[in-house]
Amino acid sequence: MQSHIRAIVAAAAFAVITGKKVAGIYDHAGARHLRIAAECRDGWLQALDGERNAKFGGTLPELFHQGDSSYVSMEIDGHSARGYDRGSASFYVANVADQIVQLFDHDAETWFAFDVQVVPADAAAAG
Repeated sequence: MQSHIRAIVAAAAFAVITGKKVAGIYDHAGARHLRIAAECRDGWLQALDGERNAKFGGTLPELFHQGDSSYVSMEIDGHSARGYDRGSASFYVANVADQIVQLFDHDAETWFAFDVQVVPADAAAAG
């Protein structure tokens, strides 16, 4: 998987599993904060990769990345998500705990960690 796909998939998995809005994400492998937002309402995921000005989302299990014109599948099982990135022909597993997402990219054979910044509950209720 490409690094920007890993990051937006991590944000999407967090939003779907927790029901919280993602306001940003920190990519430990890249050692930088990324402008990625995501939320899931009524089974519909919408996300924005602010680094690439590209939308990502749809109805599970098929999500579409407009910037790459590619699909990523995502299935949820408790606090984990798994799926397939058609753009890189790679499987992944993402585990969500607290505000951390650990994503295993089968193509890279490596774990990647992301810290998630969430929209505060009072701000989410006002928006």
